[in-house]
Amino acid sequence: MPRDRRILDAAAVAFHEKGFHGVGMDELGRRAGLSGPSLYRYFAGKDEILARLLDEAMDELLGATTPVDPDPRTDLERALRHHIEFALANRHLVTLYQREVRSLVEPWADAFTRRRRQYVRAWETLLARAFPTLEPGAVAAAAQGCLGLVFSVATWPDRALAAPGVTDLIMGLVLHGVAGVDLPA
Repeated sequence: MPRDRRILDAAAVAFHEKGFHGVGMDELGRRAGLSGPSLYRYFAGKDEILARLLDEAMDELLGATTPVDPDPRTDLERALRHHIEFALANRHLVTLYQREVRSLVEPWADAFTRRRRQYVRAWETLLARAFPTLEPGAVAAAAQGCLGLVFSVATWPDRALAAPGVTDLIMGLVLHGVAGVDLPA
């Protein structure tokens, strides 16, 4: 495994366990099997490591929002399933984002904020295509609701996560919720 990957993986665990501010470069080095000072050959510091972890997750999630299916509902379901499976498999990264995104500093903070807005707009596009009668405000609210529900799995208790077919359960909650917004008053 490349050293920068070992550092990132060790940092993801350490930041999850102790928080971004609770871990120093020496500890990150120890966890990655390197000396703390040698980490500076790969990263400028903890800030860059945090930015890289969040950017990698955003790359994966943003890539999954690109429409690929001509049927808008099928496309929404594909993207939603990907996001749920990502959130379930990477609960520590979701928690890291939720806790530490405000710890990003420049030059990474502004760039990440722009990408996050792009990501939300991509979700709004997926939802607007699948539910064309929704008003723009409802589309924006539905996107926030979808993302909030999906990424809330980071805090779910183990017994809830162990439910049979938990991915399909979450998909049903999200899709039925959005469909409920789309119903005529």
